[in-house]
Amino acid sequence: MANRPGMKLGDREFPVQKDMLKDGDSAPDFRLTANDWSTKTLADYPGMVKILSIVPSLDTRVCAAQTRRFNQEAAGLGDNVVILTVSADLPYAQRRWCAAEGIDRVHTLSDHKDMNFSDGYGVHVTDLRITQRACFVVDQHNIVRHAEYVYVMGDEVNFEAALKKARELVGE
Repeated sequence: MANRPGMKLGDREFPVQKDMLKDGDSAPDFRLTANDWSTKTLADYPGMVKILSIVPSLDTRVCAAQTRRFNQEAAGLGDNVVILTVSADLPYAQRRWCAAEGIDRVHTLSDHKDMNFSDGYGVHVTDLRITQRACFVVDQHNIVRHAEYVYVMGDEVNFEAALKKARELVGE
């Protein structure tokens, strides 16, 4: 495993497990738990552009704002783009949060069971057992076309870069 930056929270840095993905890499398959406790994998989104919005926890200010923003943007992206928000929050907590916030276009998925998504995508903050903030855009053939890792936990992702790449991939 290559040496890589961790995730900064306040004045502390926490290790993040595994290597970072880059543009052109094959998107690792995953097993995530949906809000109805079903299992979701990449195969559940065939032929779609996928924006993977990774947050440490929906119950934090920046994570909530990130999820709200992608939910708002989803309406203008068309039926060939799906936005998946991934955290290690329990599925019932994600469902409760989405209902309270009116989130209806973003699919929240949980990596709480075994952190396999977090390991595969290089976002597993091992000391805290949470996900590092990140954003990936994966094309219709499951190739990573945009990869962004956010070093400081309280910083936002570059929404415009991710949305622009998703629009390019669907030909807008």
